[in-house]
Amino acid sequence: MSQFQGVSVVKKANVYFDGKVTSRAVVFEDGTTKTLGIMLPGDYEFGTDTKEIMEIQAGDLKVLLPGETEWVHIQGEGEFVVPANAKFKLQVSAVTDYICSYIKE
Repeated sequence: MSQFQGVSVVKKANVYFDGKVTSRAVVFEDGTTKTLGIMLPGDYEFGTDTKEIMEIQAGDLKVLLPGETEWVHIQGEGEFVVPANAKFKLQVSAVTDYICSYIKE
C-alpha cells in the first residue's frame, strides 16, 4: 500500500535525539496509530510501551532486538517486531525512512 486512506495527522512532530529522529503520528478511523518518521545516521536506544512493528521503507541500519546477541542488518526495505515494555538498539548508517505501528494486545 503506497498511501493511507481516511486518516488524520497530528501536526506536532515527535523529535528525539536532538532532532536526529523525527516522526508524525497518523491516526486511523478505528483509532489505531502509526508514526511516519526519518532517522539520521547515529546510534540510538528506544523503549516500547506496546508491541511495535517497524517497517523500514528505505535506509541502512542494524537493529539489536531484546534478548538477542546478533545485530540484524536491514538495507533498503525490511521489518522487525519489538515486544511491549522492551528496549532495542539501532545503528543507523544512512538516512532511514520508517513506519512504526503500535499494536495493543
